[in-house]
Amino acid sequence: MDGLALVDAHQHFWDLQRGRYPWLQDEPPPAAFRYGDTRALRRSYLPEQYAADTRGWHVAGTVHVEAEWDRGDPVAETRWLAELRERTGLPTVAVAHATLDREDAASVLQAQAAFGFVRGIRHKPTAAPSPRDIVRGAAGSMDDPKWRAGYALLSRYHFSFDLQTPYWHLAEAADLARAFPWIPIVINHTGLPADRSAEGLRAWHAALELAAGEPNIALKISGLGVKGQPWSLAANAPVIRDAIRIFGTDRCCFASNYPVDSLVASFDAIVTGFKAAVADLSAEDQRKLFCDTAVRLYRIPV
Repeated sequence: MDGLALVDAHQHFWDLQRGRYPWLQDEPPPAAFRYGDTRALRRSYLPEQYAADTRGWHVAGTVHVEAEWDRGDPVAETRWLAELRERTGLPTVAVAHATLDREDAASVLQAQAAFGFVRGIRHKPTAAPSPRDIVRGAAGSMDDPKWRAGYALLSRYHFSFDLQTPYWHLAEAADLARAFPWIPIVINHTGLPADRSAEGLRAWHAALELAAGEPNIALKISGLGVKGQPWSLAANAPVIRDAIRIFGTDRCCFASNYPVDSLVASFDAIVTGFKAAVADLSAEDQRKLFCDTAVRLYRIPV
């Protein structure tokens, strides 16, 4: 659409003939998925489909984030990605999976580190369904000593950590960041501000400010769809601008979350909307958001 170089800091590929993805293939579909019915995603999504969706944009690199391949063998997803990458050139780099509180965490991390394009790990910690249901120290949570023991191993491989959790767990994330200041954390999907009521946005804003107080935490601005509604500038521009005000352009980056966010918008609509939301920023800051910050966070060769 223009000469803007994009690094897509959060995207997925999957081949339903090669891998098992319970959230895409099991019946019934997951009832708690934030966008609703996932059936429209039940097709293989590979670089050729991504190229069609991103046509007209200069995508200079991508960060593939693990797509919840069968947890019995998370390294199999990375092996498959290595083949895909060899054949097509995508993804540029990847965030792989390891279940940090499982007995095999150390061996899985070592195996993931053998792939030179892996930059970090995502393991969604246990999350409460609402702020009032939080139990600090719950098994599988960011406070759980067993989970933290696995997390500590990330530094052995210079891995960052992609954190996907509702905003009401960002106090735990801030504690985690203070305990391990040498491990970079990248919050996924803007902290999941699904509740767009005034009260919900105030709570999200406060949680982001708490997390932003830790210098080793960054933020991916993505996943801003709202269930039952198309992606809109009116709904999302205030969230985008607030996130950038809180974290700054040195710690924020654009991401599409494609193809998951195809449930709420085209790639073109998401990028165009994001561009409109940040149009008042300097050219340098826009380059950081669309490219430079992701390049630095994920050590991307572009």
